[in-house]
Amino acid sequence: MSEKQKKATAYWKENVRYLFILLAIWFVVSFGAGILFKEVLDSIKIGGFKLGFWFAQQGSIYVFVILIFVYVRLMNKLDKKYGYNE
Repeated sequence: MSEKQKKATAYWKENVRYLFILLAIWFVVSFGAGILFKEVLDSIKIGGFKLGFWFAQQGSIYVFVILIFVYVRLMNKLDKKYGYNE
């Protein structure tokens, strides 16, 4: 395997690792907070709405958008690390 192939393989391994971590966070927030932990979160209210309801309706979307920005930042760092930046 050439040096270029090793670098590309390492790049994609790190990229996939970031994806799995970010998707796991999104899953925990959307499924966990919206469904599994709903009863516990409903004891807290935000703007008159129960927190479990809020996470199910809005929170997971906000977290998803934040994770997009986190992913862009991580990928920019990864591109620079492996010399793929423009």
